Amino acid sequence: MVKPEEKQILNLPFTGISTYGKYPICADLDELDADVAVIGVPNDMGTQWKSGARMGPRGIREGSTLYSFGLDGAYDIENDVMYLGPDWKVVDCGDVDIVHGDLMQSHENTEASIRKIVSKGAMPVILGGDHSITAAVGKGLEELGPFHVIQIDAHLDWADHRSGQRYGHGSCIRRLSEMDHVKDIFQFGIRGISSSLKEDVEAARDYGCTILSPRQIRKKGIEEVIAQIPKGEKYYVTIDIDGVDPSIAPGTGTPSPGGFLYDEVNELLEGIAARGEVVAFDIVEVAPPYDPTGITGQTAARISLDLLSYTLKQKRTKE
Repeated sequence: MVKPEEKQILNLPFTGISTYGKYPICADLDELDADVAVIGVPNDMGTQWKSGARMGPRGIREGSTLYSFGLDGAYDIENDVMYLGPDWKVVDCGDVDIVHGDLMQSHENTEASIRKIVSKGAMPVILGGDHSITAAVGKGLEELGPFHVIQIDAHLDWADHRSGQRYGHGSCIRRLSEMDHVKDIFQFGIRGISSSLKEDVEAARDYGCTILSPRQIRKKGIEEVIAQIPKGEKYYVTIDIDGVDPSIAPGTGTPSPGGFLYDEVNELLEGIAARGEVVAFDIVEVAPPYDPTGITGQTAARISLDLLSYTLKQKRTKE
């Protein structure tokens, strides 16, 4: 029998409210006082095929509870390092308000929420939603610029428009390129027959994008790839879960074989965080309806927690 003085509050993954990492809630952005503000954007009105990413923030939050024991930090057994300790204040700000059937009003709400988070001095961490939200997020990050964009994705997302629609999930990176506060763009994981039109690829290269497939990155080596990114500058990282191989992240609307494995993404993100300052990041296109196992949400949660861990560790080291 356990003595009363030996009892602990375990806060197990299946108990309590499924906030991101089981961090506390900030229900009003006007009252935000934190180092990191996590916010969901459950908008998938920009998809061209399978919808379902509107449920992504919930899926990622639920998956993240697996990695939240005690909220006293996370120990990395490989590197003998503690991450996400209690000195950092991380809060879950809920979701941006989405207006059904009105993509642009929903993007406006997203931009306004991100601008508010930035004005409060917190680092925005965004849970999508489809990749169209990234254009709105990029606008909202204006005060943090200029910054470089680093994209992990199966698709280039450089379409100019589709029958006049300029803000779908296949156009988001091109929209970012049009913003004055966006500098170089690095696109990692791009692959697959018919994933982009030839003229879109040419337009991206004309802009100066660095475009590499997983196979090309494996040949070069991750260290050489990271060395191409300007050192000591600001980065906005946007992670489409379909950049990861569907064998480990099947729950997405546009899966593409031949993607990154988890360790490769982890190593890329650790290198990016060490290279400069990650000012914000998003993870998008998680669509739980296509994955009854929930492993996609767990993978996305783990990837996002990894990047947050590496980013905050670098901030602490610099301080």
